[in-house]
Amino acid sequence: STSSTSSTSMSAAEQQQDQARAPPEPPEADPAHGYEAVAPHWFYRRVAEGRERWVPFSAQDSERLEEAHGSGKDREDVVVPTSGGRYDVHLKERQRVAVYWEEEVSEVRRCTWFYKGDKDNKYIPYSEAFSEELEEAYMIAVTLDEWKKKLESPSREIIILHNPKLMVHYHPVATSDDWGSTPTEQGRPRTVKRGVENIAAEIPNGEPLQIDHLVFVVHGIGPACDIRFRSIVQCVNDFRNVSLSMLQAHFKKAQEQQQIGRVEFLPVNWHSSLHSTGVDVDLERITLPSINRLRHFINDTILDVFFYNSSTYCQTIVDTVASEMNRLYQLFLQRNPLFKGGVSIAGHSLGSLILFDLLTNQKAAPEEDEHSEEGSRTTSSNRGMEEVKDILEKLELSEYGDVFEKEKMDRQALFLCTEKNLKEMGIPLGPRMKILHYISSKTETQHGAEPGSPPQHGTDDGGNCQYRDVGLGQVSANYPQLNYKPTIFFAFGSPIGMFLTVRGVKRINPNYSLPTCKGFFNIFHPFDPVAYRIEPMIVPDLEFEPMLLPHHKGRKRMHLELKEGLTRMSVDLKNNLLGSLRVAWQSFTRAPLPAVEAASTDAEAEAEAGAEKQPETKAEEPPAAVKEEAPLINVGRLNGGNRIDYVLQEKPIESFNEYLFALQGHLCYWESEDTVLLVLKEIYQTQGITLDQPLPGSQ
Repeated sequence: STSSTSSTSMSAAEQQQDQARAPPEPPEADPAHGYEAVAPHWFYRRVAEGRERWVPFSAQDSERLEEAHGSGKDREDVVVPTSGGRYDVHLKERQRVAVYWEEEVSEVRRCTWFYKGDKDNKYIPYSEAFSEELEEAYMIAVTLDEWKKKLESPSREIIILHNPKLMVHYHPVATSDDWGSTPTEQGRPRTVKRGVENIAAEIPNGEPLQIDHLVFVVHGIGPACDIRFRSIVQCVNDFRNVSLSMLQAHFKKAQEQQQIGRVEFLPVNWHSSLHSTGVDVDLERITLPSINRLRHFINDTILDVFFYNSSTYCQTIVDTVASEMNRLYQLFLQRNPLFKGGVSIAGHSLGSLILFDLLTNQKAAPEEDEHSEEGSRTTSSNRGMEEVKDILEKLELSEYGDVFEKEKMDRQALFLCTEKNLKEMGIPLGPRMKILHYISSKTETQHGAEPGSPPQHGTDDGGNCQYRDVGLGQVSANYPQLNYKPTIFFAFGSPIGMFLTVRGVKRINPNYSLPTCKGFFNIFHPFDPVAYRIEPMIVPDLEFEPMLLPHHKGRKRMHLELKEGLTRMSVDLKNNLLGSLRVAWQSFTRAPLPAVEAASTDAEAEAEAGAEKQPETKAEEPPAAVKEEAPLINVGRLNGGNRIDYVLQEKPIESFNEYLFALQGHLCYWESEDTVLLVLKEIYQTQGITLDQPLPGSQ
């Protein structure tokens, strides 16, 4: 790099003097050692915000491309999968094409020679044809030990090979024809490098080939997903990259024993389908011309929430999300025929609400055996009929069992019966009254706090009011079915709790679980203005903190520990003060107060055990104290009996001003190591694989 800097700062005159002198040091490969061919590396061109960058493929992808190129396969159209199978390279056309989503095709190049660019000092590869010319000239220079070679590039720029360590490219400032001067005398010389190892490019290691689990990620409002206005594809790329580094840091043992590969994250985009319905043109007509940018921003983002609450566009959104997830799943299985892992889904912001509504409307097969759909349907109705027989037996009306069976009456149908229906079936008045009284008493208990007699399957979609409640107030739409049963549903910065409350769902029954998905995690940043909790809707009578997500480095952030320490100290001081005041008051009034002797120890115990005895200290109680009792809280079956709400730890700078970092709090999940680690931990736990070392405070 020192030689490159010196060559860049040399003036043209110095260069000419340098040519007159002998080379300052002997060439790298002198004739005695002969010439060694350059090792090529494959790059692709990425254009972002009008700036062009050449990005190296991972070492394993580059080797695979070189192998296909070496076997002469680039003469026919051979496709080489790269980047973990998410991009295909068409070797003949030298094109890189996205597999799972829409993206502009990028140019691919087999690179051997590079020159330093103008703007950001990044190296840019020469074209393959000109690189071959340069390599040939270099080979002759090394073999014959004849340097000071001059070459002209396709754009009539001059490249001079002074010696193996000093090669420069002259970029003309003015057109040489106008002034009659040669390019050598103009412009600043740029460094030329041979071989990727000399340009300090960061070559990624590549990803493990084995995929253990697939996660679909659904975005929230608007086309941009983070503070830098990047698309869902770029944000999910970040999430995937963080997951690879977390696997290396926390699952090293399992990786070394080849128990695990990696988790694949694929983005699901619904915004573009919604806005291609022509609704944007209609909105444009009625949008006022003032504060133009703000209005366009609102039309493009916040209006997505209103679209979702309109039955017309809600149908478009749920259809797009479900069909896109089903399409991606089928395509993934085609490309990975050996995949045996599970599928989970994650949603950010409004995306999590869309997924929640989809999941509450999935139809669960009553038994896990692999029956055909018809088979499972008859099993369901048979079970319903058996339940009706049990009810009739309980009411001592077994003799009417055949009548109900003949009418194909299951539990759900029974609960919808009116007196008129029972009369039409030929049931006498007495038994009719008994059945109707039973139905009304059960309906009342199910509307109350405790369910009457929940069926064995928490996901039974029979006429049980406590299950119907979660779908209350949902937009009237035909919710499509997914082709798979998700293992876990992760919600990031999610407004599900708020939407359920606004729809009129006062609480979620503790026995309720999503029909096809047994895991549900609600993850949020403490300052996220869009996020709401779920657990208080299941356990409304108990106040408790969400689970604090452990820091990925294995401890709490220092400022939180300090804050907790100070809080605990102030609680201790306050309680000791109260204790001593109590003693003083007792001695003053001489009235015997119980537990005075142990006032200070009581105070310490209260400070340790949390705020149950002293309501006034509740708000100041540190999360650590709550953590100790967290496992005892029963938050129902929505997450299989485990905790649902998880809060991230804010960074030190964020704690200075909550309002300033509110927007960032809503968009921080894509690069949050703590979030990614929880996702990986829960996914691999379903496969019986745990972290190398359990993090303190984690469940």
